[in-house]
Amino acid sequence: MLSKEKIERINELARKQKAGELTKEEKNEQSRLRAEYLESFRKSFRQQLENVHFVEDMTEEEIMLFKEEKIEIKE
Repeated sequence: MLSKEKIERINELARKQKAGELTKEEKNEQSRLRAEYLESFRKSFRQQLENVHFVEDMTEEEIMLFKEEKIEIKE
C-alpha cells in the first residue's frame, strides 16, 4: 500500500497540473508516483483475486471444509 504522504503528493500534483503550473521535475515526479500507485493497486487486486473461491465448483464436502477453515481463522 502506498503511504498517505505519497497519495497526498499525487493529489497535490494533480491540482497543480489542472492549474497548469507543473514544472518538468514535477511532471517526472508525478509520473513516477502514479506508476508506483498503479503497481501497488495491481498487487493488492491480484491478492484479492487469488483469495476468491467459486463455491459452485466445489463438492458439498469441500464447501464444509472450506467453511470450517474460515471459522477457525476468524476465531
